[in-house]
Amino acid sequence: MANERKTEIIVRNHFNQFLSEIEIEEQKSDNVKIDKLLKTASKKGNGQGYPEFIITYKTNPSLIIVIECKADITKHESKNRDRYAEFSVDGALLYASYLSKDFDVIAIAVSGENKNNIKISHFLHLKGERKATEIFGDKLLTANDYLNGYLKSPEKFRQDYKTLLDFTKTLNETLHSHKILESQRSLLISCILIALENVAFKNSYASHKTPKNLANSLVQTVLNELESANITGEKLNNLEIQFSFIKTDMSLSTKDKVLKELIDEIDENINQFIKTHEYFDVLGQLYIEFLRYANSDKGLGIVLTPPHITELFADLAQVNKNSIAFDNCTGTGGFLISAMKKMIADAKGDDDRIKEIKSSQLIGVEWQSHIFALAVSNMYIHQDGKTNIFNGSCFDENIINQVKAKNPTVGFLNPPYKSDKKTDTDELEFILNNLECLVDGGTCIAIVPMQSALATSGKVYEYKKKLLEKHTLEAVLSMPDELFFNSKVGVVSCVMIFKAHKPHPKSKETYFGYYKDDGFVKRKIQGRFDAFGKWESVKEKWISYFINRKEEAGFSVNKVVKADDEWCAEAYMQTDYSKITDSDFEDTILNYVSFLFNNKVEVENE
Repeated sequence: MANERKTEIIVRNHFNQFLSEIEIEEQKSDNVKIDKLLKTASKKGNGQGYPEFIITYKTNPSLIIVIECKADITKHESKNRDRYAEFSVDGALLYASYLSKDFDVIAIAVSGENKNNIKISHFLHLKGERKATEIFGDKLLTANDYLNGYLKSPEKFRQDYKTLLDFTKTLNETLHSHKILESQRSLLISCILIALENVAFKNSYASHKTPKNLANSLVQTVLNELESANITGEKLNNLEIQFSFIKTDMSLSTKDKVLKELIDEIDENINQFIKTHEYFDVLGQLYIEFLRYANSDKGLGIVLTPPHITELFADLAQVNKNSIAFDNCTGTGGFLISAMKKMIADAKGDDDRIKEIKSSQLIGVEWQSHIFALAVSNMYIHQDGKTNIFNGSCFDENIINQVKAKNPTVGFLNPPYKSDKKTDTDELEFILNNLECLVDGGTCIAIVPMQSALATSGKVYEYKKKLLEKHTLEAVLSMPDELFFNSKVGVVSCVMIFKAHKPHPKSKETYFGYYKDDGFVKRKIQGRFDAFGKWESVKEKWISYFINRKEEAGFSVNKVVKADDEWCAEAYMQTDYSKITDSDFEDTILNYVSFLFNNKVEVENE
């Protein structure tokens, strides 16, 4: 006869190894909040729920592990997961649904009496979410692995990211009320984040007697930290100039508790996010969010690449621990941070290799001084104060020579989008500049306005011609129409991928991808974000099709093109009519009518 106590012994013995990290309770909990949530969680629908095990963490009270056991391995999971009393998966998910009203929950279902023949399923049900998602594998893990896996999971990232954006909105309103200029807000945040890396400052900032003393201490701490990270000379002087407003701002340096409370909030809400989710361009994201809430785009004057696209670039370029990444339009450093993340992962814990990656294999150039300060701050926050970021023009011969000497193998860029066609530098000139600095055969990936790909005459055509004369056009990917929605910019963009210093062969087929749907949705508060967790599977398809040059009607095509051709998938791919619906037709008609109306175009009746 099946004996569930045997299953419980297996589970109990496993988790008893980690009693220094966790508390284990059986059936009921002494935690009043947990006990209250289980009061109506009966598997038979008539009262108290009694899970086999309830596990809490001593260091992370927001997470609960709930475990349901069954002796019979055939009673592991029902077809509809709605037979709560009979199947372990069903019961575990039921308890998680109740507990998730106030906690993040890892639900574990265990079935079987023999340790060598046991069935295990894991689910993560985050607080406030409607359903759980499968996570981990089919083996019991250490308590630390459960905690880290939960903290680093895509589901937890989405939850934390939403919380971060909500806080950013509140923070922006606070900074606005204190009359901190839009262009200075990210600089203030970056200054505080660097200072919080200093243990002495973190332990003493609340004890300063006057706001002025605190402001002076904040800036001096940051300068000391940067100097100790080998940022000296002109670069350090520039950073001191950018941060100096903190010492003279009337709110920060004269009003009691304003700066102190800002530091408290940033430490609690932003610093913790950075510690949990390493190698994410937090400063860049804050910058985008401040721009969304600004009164005008001109207050900040830059369009930053969404984080999921900077990570896509690193994947498309197949960045590894030996790559040397270069961005000649660095911005806040998003591309370099994404490249660093992938390079460090490939280093697999080799400390010497990781140190080399951070000190020598990330190169950037940024023209605007206040954005340069953000980029340097960003890299420092990510434990890298020695990154080779230059403040100046990427077209400066001295800077070009310094970059070339470092032999970059991969180039990334999102160039400034020109507002004046006659005087502004063309986006394709920046691509040519990036390619010039790469080693032979290096990969350059750029995101530019679609009009750069469509030009068949004029100045832009000449740049397209020059690109093909010197380099190989490997691919052009049409990006989502509202990719830069969060930056309040309506430009339609595409991604161009080149192989450096290899003239484009006449018979070479270029890969064109219609990468219009990344799964993101728009919300009034969050902006454009991955609300339903679709991005990972979308990205996997995008990368796979590009690497394998796979064709699919309505999605991708390979085509031989010249400079006077349109470089976009829309011009060449076949239509998959089976996927066209009535709503597609209606949307197209509505978009066309809106276009006619907005552009005051009159259509004559024949």
